[in-house]
Amino acid sequence: MKAIVAALAACTSLLAISIALGQSGNPGKSPAVAAPQYNPAIYAELQKAPEKARKRTNPLQNDPDAVAAGAILFEQHCAECHGEAGQGGKKGPSLRVAEVQIATPGAIFWVLTNGVVRKGMPVWSKLPEPQRWQLVRYIQSLGEPGPAAESPAPKP
Repeated sequence: MKAIVAALAACTSLLAISIALGQSGNPGKSPAVAAPQYNPAIYAELQKAPEKARKRTNPLQNDPDAVAAGAILFEQHCAECHGEAGQGGKKGPSLRVAEVQIATPGAIFWVLTNGVVRKGMPVWSKLPEPQRWQLVRYIQSLGEPGPAAESPAPKP
């Protein structure tokens, strides 16, 4: 009888643990942080870039390696605030929104270089200029559509 009670207690404990882990979503990982609510005023800094800065073009625009290099830099310097895929995070807004995606490369470069210190965005002027352009290229790639999924052939 004692063995049955002990087995029943063990099963009940395992069931309770399983339910708790199932409700937590990602066992062993911290819960995902919701992106901040959309506020267009957050993106006003892009419009504050001087005209000369906005007109700058990205010298790495056609470099096939710039997006991949920018992704690495983004993970190292930006993902903590803007989220792993630029979707926004605890501190930084989404970089996938239209305001960022339609901004000129020069405006994005200007914001990266000068930061938005009063809102928590650090100044990245000490990051070498080619790396800042790689980040610009990566950020702009976040709004590009991925390769079109091939649709399966219709079945007769």
